[in-house]
Amino acid sequence: MEHSAQTDRVLIVVPTLNEVDWIETVMDTLLEDAPRDTRLVVADGGSTDGTREVVRRYAARNETVTLMHNDARIQSAGINRAVQTEARDADFLLRADAHAAYPPGYCRVLLDEIRATDSASVTVAMRTVPKGGFSTGVAAAQNSFLGTGGSAHRTGAGVNRFVEHGHHAIMRVDAFSDVGGYDAGQSHNEDAELDHRLRKAGHRIWLTGRTDLEYVPRRTPEALFRQYFAYGRGRAMTVEKHRVRLRLRQMAPLAVAPAVFQALIGLILAPLAVEWLLLGLPALLWATICLVYGAIAALRAGDPAVALAGPAAMVMHFAWSTGFLTHRVRSALASGSARARLGGKAARRPE
Repeated sequence: MEHSAQTDRVLIVVPTLNEVDWIETVMDTLLEDAPRDTRLVVADGGSTDGTREVVRRYAARNETVTLMHNDARIQSAGINRAVQTEARDADFLLRADAHAAYPPGYCRVLLDEIRATDSASVTVAMRTVPKGGFSTGVAAAQNSFLGTGGSAHRTGAGVNRFVEHGHHAIMRVDAFSDVGGYDAGQSHNEDAELDHRLRKAGHRIWLTGRTDLEYVPRRTPEALFRQYFAYGRGRAMTVEKHRVRLRLRQMAPLAVAPAVFQALIGLILAPLAVEWLLLGLPALLWATICLVYGAIAALRAGDPAVALAGPAAMVMHFAWSTGFLTHRVRSALASGSARARLGGKAARRPE
């Protein structure tokens, strides 16, 4: 669109932490078809792998690029600060992940879509691409119903419709500022939390099928567990803050951690008794479904490594469930402790 290419003012923000292998390609791709007045800010949370040096060299030959130190180290806080200090008269905020690959024309398509749909935010689908080994199973799980529960922006490539939530791509700066930006204290699920406030304020969110991005998954079970534990904790924070209900696709994995712990308790207390089979049945059924799904996916793909989708999904479900429940328990304990302190003060108050 000629109008967009010449007059749209865009601020691109790329949060980073140790992304030296990706950051230069990401900047090249995002700026390739961006409007003339576009500014790109790399909000770095303290990289030690050379990311900052790469960005400094890039900025030295491109005055539209700025390296900003993100003291908080949380992506949401870094993006907020970039908007506050660098947006100036920007019309649109394009949020981009450093650990991803973007197709040619990405910025142009997003600008076309946000104007054509008159929406506050345009989101995109994510396609997870494997890099061998365990990541092959992670990719297969994350691109499937088993791993995402049918989330539109994870399995809905090619879909064009209004949604409640999607992977953040471009937003109108006035809408972003209208609802107060991201929750700077929320390290994960901050995008869904912001989408909730956008919709509550009357704004619309569009999922475009005209473009998407490729996401590179975690390569080890430990890293995947940490990621999904944080996702679960972040979702719990959003639920707690806005009193929203979980969807069925979120309630199902939430039951995984209790089922696993129940099976472990049964194994300790009655390892040879029939009662253990009853206690462990939910966890055994869940594990069987995941493993069989992975095996079938591997047969269909003709790639034995895809069978790792089963174990990968199990890690994702268990970690998300554990993260969610851990936050809720800690929050309940902290709330009870606060009430007890207030009650003690009231009891000691002189008449």
